[in-house]
Amino acid sequence: MLYYSTNKQSPKVNFKEATILGQAPDRGLYYPERIPTLSKDFVSNYKGWSNQAIAFQMIRPYVGDTIPPVMLNKIIAETINFEFPLVQVDENIFALELFHGPTLAFKDVGARFMSRCLGHFVRGMKKEVTVLVATSGDTGGAVASGFYEVEGVSVVILYPSGKVSNTQELQLTTNGKNIKALEVSGTFDDCQQLVKQAFADSDLTKQLFLTSANSINVARWLPQQFYYAFALKQWKEKNPPVIAVPSGNFGNLCAGLLAYKSGLPVQHFIAACNANDVVPNYFRSGDYKPKPAISTLSNAMDVGNPSNFIRILELFNHQFNSLKNAITSYSISDETTKQVIRQVYAEQQYLLDPHGAVGYISLKEYLRNHEAIKGIFLGTAHPVKFHDAIEPLIGKDIDLPGSVEHLLEKKKHSIKMDPEFSNLKEILLSQ
Repeated sequence: MLYYSTNKQSPKVNFKEATILGQAPDRGLYYPERIPTLSKDFVSNYKGWSNQAIAFQMIRPYVGDTIPPVMLNKIIAETINFEFPLVQVDENIFALELFHGPTLAFKDVGARFMSRCLGHFVRGMKKEVTVLVATSGDTGGAVASGFYEVEGVSVVILYPSGKVSNTQELQLTTNGKNIKALEVSGTFDDCQQLVKQAFADSDLTKQLFLTSANSINVARWLPQQFYYAFALKQWKEKNPPVIAVPSGNFGNLCAGLLAYKSGLPVQHFIAACNANDVVPNYFRSGDYKPKPAISTLSNAMDVGNPSNFIRILELFNHQFNSLKNAITSYSISDETTKQVIRQVYAEQQYLLDPHGAVGYISLKEYLRNHEAIKGIFLGTAHPVKFHDAIEPLIGKDIDLPGSVEHLLEKKKHSIKMDPEFSNLKEILLSQ
């Protein structure tokens, strides 16, 4: 399998090269030159397979011969060694809980898979690799956990000051060793722009071996396909589900669409957005207009110019009507999100996090006009990560899992900086 740049100005590369480079030299995103088709045996029998066997079959065509099968199986085993339960919330709606990993967020799968692939690829290299990543919340903690003490790799995480939850901030600022956190006085879009500038700066790329751990990296993006197979493996209904995906940078939804194009039976997708409504507006008007990010309760989705949307356009050959047939998109306000978290907890005894709530509300809205259909929304983060926002809504404390409780004893370590590229460049070169 080879990968081309979405800007079409860079040479094609294999999975190893795409993982190490992160972003193409022409600043495009790497995209597979073909979409593999799942075998008839897989589609007929995967519900009886183990999660590891499913994941191996799905990712192997993308990896090609860059990782030996035995090592790839080991990487997958370490990536998905926790549960992915499908839980019924009400009569027609189910939650796929993706927050049972070490940092209680769906980003754990991509971060763990990528860290182990990169660790395999850089073994024996003379030059240390610097992983540079922007986070709007959960990516930072997952990357910090996934790459902690990985030999030959240092990690620099940029996050917007005051715009991540307390738990998220502790997860990405308390590791030390090979993990460094930069607290940027700006938005996630500012952080993402700084990362893009770093990759485009010839001085930096000559002196440092830079790669990205955002979902622009194929090794972060592609394993997210696993979620959709794990959901369908547990699906007992006769007809395929509609799946609602809380969406910020759009890597997760894009991975689901990729799995669907490969042959997984999904009836329709919903791009569930918060007040950052660039994509819902695009589906209404056909005009894609990025705009500055707005801070919301579902902060990991506060993205005004989602990087991975170009991959979704590529997947549908930039055909607007084809895209609209596969995806419906909604924008959900904070007020509605709070109301529904309170209501679902009171009526169903199910606790939504703000991101999952946006997915639940969007799915509920879609099902109002499609009464015979049932659906799944992705629960992308454990509610405890947003306990300071959720507890006042439900009137009680959320029990802290051990993986969060131990963080409260740790001290935050971050470097504060203005969103100026010269500041980032100085920090990177001083490492």
